[in-house]
Amino acid sequence: MTQPDPRRLLTQMLEAAIAAADPATVLARHLPPKPTGRCIVIGAGKSAASMARALEVAWPDVDLSGVVVTRYGHSVPTERIIVREASHPVPDAAGAAAAAEILALAATAGPGDLVIALMSGGGSALMTLPVAPLTLDEKQQVNRLLLKSGLTINDMNKIRRRLSQIKGGRLAQAVGQGAQVITLAISDVPGDSPAAIASGPTVPDPSAAEDLSPLVARLGPDLPAAARDILLAAPAPVQSFAVDYRMIATPQMSLLAAAEVARAAGVTPVVLGDALEGEAREVGIVMAGIARGAQAHGTPAAAPMVLLSGGETTVTIGNTKPGKGGRNTEFLLSLAVALNGQENIYGLAADTDGIDGTEDAAGAIITPDTLRRAPDAAQFLAAHDSYSLFDRLGDLVKTGPTLTNVNDFRAVLVL
Repeated sequence: MTQPDPRRLLTQMLEAAIAAADPATVLARHLPPKPTGRCIVIGAGKSAASMARALEVAWPDVDLSGVVVTRYGHSVPTERIIVREASHPVPDAAGAAAAAEILALAATAGPGDLVIALMSGGGSALMTLPVAPLTLDEKQQVNRLLLKSGLTINDMNKIRRRLSQIKGGRLAQAVGQGAQVITLAISDVPGDSPAAIASGPTVPDPSAAEDLSPLVARLGPDLPAAARDILLAAPAPVQSFAVDYRMIATPQMSLLAAAEVARAAGVTPVVLGDALEGEAREVGIVMAGIARGAQAHGTPAAAPMVLLSGGETTVTIGNTKPGKGGRNTEFLLSLAVALNGQENIYGLAADTDGIDGTEDAAGAIITPDTLRRAPDAAQFLAAHDSYSLFDRLGDLVKTGPTLTNVNDFRAVLVL
């Protein structure tokens, strides 16, 4: 078999990963029997609008209505379910208004009604309703602190749940008595924990009784006083309730779809896992070492092979003013620097929602000649300015909003 074109194969694997999480393809197979009464739809996330449209298509003859909120630019046309748009990753007034609307709608459900909650990544910021006396401005400040804190996504969600009127199961508890609640979710978090997807609006908060003072200390003196008081207050008792929670797409499903594309091209896939975490630049160094080992020793597989992984890395900014970039382009730039022009090793990393960080690219591609074309790469890495470098090189990957989100996709190809 002839050697595959590296850029084309990497792009095809990303496309397969995204397609495996397309609500239009996967949502219908997870639906319950059609209800005889009303079906009230609520939801939040980067995939909320595309999930709503898929539900409308699957159930054209059901008494269906509702409200979901998605990120600006991620809406799609719907007929019966209202789609609101709001800001991500920092919440705004539109998201707070949508959250209040969704909470009120949930309370109207009654006996015989079916409530379907459509949850996906990004829902935490998009459906924001702070606990009093925390204001929206203060909640925005908290979010900005979290984004540059270096905390894991699970630790971030512990804080988000504690500060919300809607997360940590509070949305499900607001549903009117006698109604059935089913959650359909697209996972964007390591381990696929329902409590972490959109900060778990329809499942009990597993950290409700946890002491969050260590996390408060890590956020430092810039944490608003109202948030600090809420987070340090005596935790509320853990409340349990029945949960019907259905994963319609996960990072692992997408990695396996990409692996099939690799096999078809004669490349051995090695799936390292869907829950990799850590500093993006450190993960880049580790991946470079594994790729070098495969090339030199044939372990964990001989070339041609590809290392596939998912999960969510972090970028700790500190007090310096960062350049432009996201965790995927930072990972790639670190990988390129660590490989130092090693022949026959290529890489792609992208956020499957089409937006890496806050820029207009999903991610980027590196090649063996990346450093030759960019001898100043280490300087851009130190400045957290990976987007600018890959933009200069013409190596950004731009998909536009994909209308789904199973977190990050990384592929390191060794030929």
